[in-house]
Formats: sequence, C-alpha cells, structure tokens
Amino acid sequence: MDFKSVLTREELVALSLRSIYASHGYTQYRMSKFEEYDLYAKNKDFLVSDNIITFTDTDGRLLALKPDVTLSIIKNDRDSEGIKKLYYNENVYRPSRGTRSFRELMQVGLECMGEVGETEIAEVILLAKMSLDAISPDNVLEISHLDIVSGVLSAFNISEEGRGRIYTYLAAKNERGIESVCEEEGLAPENTALVTRLATLYGEPGRVLPELSAFCLNDGIRAAVDSLSRVLTSLEAGGVRGISLDFSLLSDMSYYNGIAIKGFVSGIPTGVLSGGQYDRLMKKMNRKSRAVGFAVYLDEISKLSCLGE
Repeated sequence: MDFKSVLTREELVALSLRSIYASHGYTQYRMSKFEEYDLYAKNKDFLVSDNIITFTDTDGRLLALKPDVTLSIIKNDRDSEGIKKLYYNENVYRPSRGTRSFRELMQVGLECMGEVGETEIAEVILLAKMSLDAISPDNVLEISHLDIVSGVLSAFNISEEGRGRIYTYLAAKNERGIESVCEEEGLAPENTALVTRLATLYGEPGRVLPELSAFCLNDGIRAAVDSLSRVLTSLEAGGVRGISLDFSLLSDMSYYNGIAIKGFVSGIPTGVLSGGQYDRLMKKMNRKSRAVGFAVYLDEISKLSCLGE
C-alpha cells in the first residue's frame, strides 16, 4: 500500500516542505509542547492570537501550550558565529481562524539566524516561493520592505501617533484615511501624495522598482531600496517568478524590520504563509543575531478542494 494514501493533505505538504528545507541545508529543530507563560505574555503583539491556553505546573509555574514556534526557538537557542539554519514541523495551540475555538494546528516553517545578509534573505524568499509551489502552482508571494515605509514617514517627521494611524490605513489600502492623517500632520500636498502612493504601490518588481526612486528621500531609504532591488534581481536571475511587491503589507514595527513576506494560493482567501526579518524581536530578547524566517499555516490548506491544481 502506498503510505501517501493514508496521509492528510496537510501531512503530505509538510513532508514535501521538510524535504525542500533539508535540501537547502536546514536542520530540523524539535521543542517542547509548552513554555513558561511569561514568554508569550511579554510578546503578545507578535502572536497571531493573544488567546493562550495556560496551566499550572507541579512546581507552581504558570505554563502555556505553545501558540508560536519562533519565540520558543529564540528563547532556547544561542547566538553563534556565522549562519544557523533551522526548520520545524510542530503543532501549535491557538484559536482557528475559521471557528475561533482552540485547535491543535500543524505548522511548518524555518528560521535563518546569525550574520544574515542579502544572500540569506534571497534564499529565504526563494524557499517561501518553493513552499507555495508545493501547495499549489496557482500562487503569489507578496513582498514589502518595512524600512522603506517607516523611513518615508520618519523623513516627513510624522508623529508616532500619526505613524500608527497611517500604518493601519496603509494595511487597509485606505487612501483617504492616509491623506487625512497627513493633512493633520501638516504635510505639503506633494508629500501627502507620496505617502498615499504607498497604498497602491503594487505589482511585478520590474514595474514597481523604478517607481521607488521617488521615495529615496535620504541615504537610509536609498540603501533599503538598493538592497531590495539586489535581492529581487538575484531571484529573477535564478528564474523565480510569481513575486509581487506590495507596500501595504506590514508587520508590527516593534518586532519586524526589512523584508516582509506573505504567500497566497488560489482558493484560500487568507494567506497561507507569512514572515520576514525580525531583528527587533531578537534584540528585545537580548540576542545579537539577525534573523529572517516564515511559517506555513497548514490548517489553511485543508480548505483547498484539491492540491496540485
């Protein structure tokens, strides 16, 4: 009997992803099913959901069934020289997007930590695209660069409160909302137009990248644009297709920086993959290393009527 015939769709995809990651030098990381609750309480904004299952251990410690893998890896791993490549195939415990009730959910993903540079970032993006291809050929990987977005808002001296509101409107592609905040902040019409343009800056890299020159207001933004361009050019040279730039794609700026990614497949309305660079989270957890990674939400794959089509 073919053993694949008894596996669920999620399990088949998980096997495929594990093979892809291992072939690129990633080592499987295994961990406990639970951590001290304090780890998650201090980083609730990083979690998909702040609803956490807790229990008291025999020694009186408050523990939690892990709702997230990345935090556990950072907590239990150590800084080291060079690059450390890890992948995982673990169950997490959190409310399902569909039912809002707690479920045990299978999750596969990878983390690249250490002296992370453009080469490692390009490889992680490549593996994210390969992950989507393993789920369905009809997919798209969206990419943003948070340092470009935050750099533009900082260059115009927009207040912290104003930036927060703009991030919310930007994620919703609400151009009028962005305009209203810019007007309140006293931006000139041409600067308001530039900030608002971020909400609709979407499409294939070859079309969008030339437009980014208008956003290079200082050396920091220019460096981010140049870095993004080099990464995408290297991917294109390697034959990678199906990538779109979308600067309304945002992550919590207190944890993430640089590249942000989100993956979609036809037939599922929500993203099945998300991640990016999280140097700020590493620093918050007293780590010196840089880091980039992503997670594939296998529970979403069950919504597909048929894999591989």
